[in-house]
Amino acid sequence: MADNRNEETTEKKSLNFIEFAVENDLKEGKNGGKVQTRFPPEPNGYLHIGHAKAICLDFGLAQEHNGICNLRFDDTNPVKEDVEYVDSIKEDIQWLGFEWGNIYYASDYFQHLWDFAVALIKKGKAYIDEQSAEEIAKQKGTPTQPGVDSPYRNRPIEESLALFEKMNAGEIEEGAMVLRAKIDMANANMHFRDPIIYRVIKHPHHRTGDTWKAYPMYDFAHGQSDYFEGVTHSLCTLEFEVHRPLYDYFIDELIDIPTLGGKENYRPRQIEFNRLNLTYTVMSKRKLLTLVKENLVNGWDDPRMPTICGFRRRGYSPEAIRNFINMIGYTKYEALNDISLLEAAVREDLNKRSTRVSAVLNPIKLIITNYPEGQVEVMEAINNPEDETAGSHPIEFSRELWMEREDFMEDAPKKFFRMTPGQEVRLKSAYIVKCTGCKKDENGEVVEVYCEYDPNTKSGMPESGRKVKGTLHWVSCAHSISAEVRLYDRLFKVENPGAEQDADFRELLNPDSLKVQKCYVEKYLKELPPLSYLQFQRIGYFNIDKDSTSEQLIFNRTVGLKDNWGKINTQNK
Repeated sequence: MADNRNEETTEKKSLNFIEFAVENDLKEGKNGGKVQTRFPPEPNGYLHIGHAKAICLDFGLAQEHNGICNLRFDDTNPVKEDVEYVDSIKEDIQWLGFEWGNIYYASDYFQHLWDFAVALIKKGKAYIDEQSAEEIAKQKGTPTQPGVDSPYRNRPIEESLALFEKMNAGEIEEGAMVLRAKIDMANANMHFRDPIIYRVIKHPHHRTGDTWKAYPMYDFAHGQSDYFEGVTHSLCTLEFEVHRPLYDYFIDELIDIPTLGGKENYRPRQIEFNRLNLTYTVMSKRKLLTLVKENLVNGWDDPRMPTICGFRRRGYSPEAIRNFINMIGYTKYEALNDISLLEAAVREDLNKRSTRVSAVLNPIKLIITNYPEGQVEVMEAINNPEDETAGSHPIEFSRELWMEREDFMEDAPKKFFRMTPGQEVRLKSAYIVKCTGCKKDENGEVVEVYCEYDPNTKSGMPESGRKVKGTLHWVSCAHSISAEVRLYDRLFKVENPGAEQDADFRELLNPDSLKVQKCYVEKYLKELPPLSYLQFQRIGYFNIDKDSTSEQLIFNRTVGLKDNWGKINTQNK
């Protein structure tokens, strides 16, 4: 959602179509001039970034109009639901920066929904059908052909009432019968062709235990739950657009029953918006669950997963995710968003908040031959040049350092401005040094690089106009610590894995999505807590993984300093 409007600002922000609809409803005085939304996840998995888009809309719209957004768990299918998911959903919403007004559950309304279903049966608008799911589906017809009436459609009311009671008493087996609304088997909208509104599930519910055996379907529970709570704007993704007439139909029926409905000058309004789809990503809960269960990833919070907890563990900030969602906006048409846009939002945000530190991922020893043996200097490293209040931290400098192997080249091209014999570079926060040579092993591989330093070029000293083109990072061999880095990349190797209908999505996984290696980091990092936002200078953004211990630090690569994926893919084509 866009930022709250400042009343003193004469220039108004541009409204998206949902905000425009809400503004019009308020101008017309609908629902007493209030805005109340809800975020209604099913607790059958962990939230992913697609849910983050809905969260920002539901909570942001309520905030913008001084309204309320409630959290409501759609717990109508006890087979797939778990308290673990309930807890994770709460944590993710709060991490994104939002607070709900109240917590509700669809199960709070089971008795109300049951009473509504009984009332529909009594009005001759619902009946028990004993056909199989396959038979019911076949009789529904096609978009161009009307459906066929169920042989049970005109079942006597008292018989349907008695069977409905048996469904909930546990006397009916799963799949043996369902309750269907009696609407119109010839309606052009197939959702009106006597939809199933209750089925039997003999599985303990995580809140209600064994109290219920008959459970409402989503289309029957959702709109009524909105109504019971006082929701004014029910915001859904585009696949529910064809469900909206049924949503309105059931609310009309509910309002028509004085003992259940009848709220004056009030009814919820459903508005649909496009899903969030990302390249190199799948959003299907079923596929994400498969990845977890088959150990193709290391749990729901694996940093390669598009889950909110995965992004959090990888080092994404909530602000970066919210900024990305603001960037792509809300429309009425589906789109595939380039994941590089999300990564760009992450870079922009982390550049402002991350602490700059030195880490060497591919080390080679650098020896400053004219630096006194045993001498140690403590340099001051600026924590964040983008934030003057971030301060600095100490880093030790000594005769023997670790530097990146890629920063040395014995026979370098003309525009190589790093370490090469005869060339000067600056060691960041320290001195200007000139490379004097290197040592190789029996295989011809360079194992040590030698240089000499100029003691009059310490950072902060006047250099008499002396400039060098290269600045290299380093860590002291004697004062650094060995650590593990996990270099994460995109989980899938194809741009749109969801569109590859003929392929097993497992076969589309990127085999190089995770590389683990050792590195050296400055010992200052032992003082920082898990999930700290870091920039490994000249390498990328990282954070401290939750698996870290005082004996073994582990870092996750959040995102590189630049987007190299597109260049690599182009080269591979």
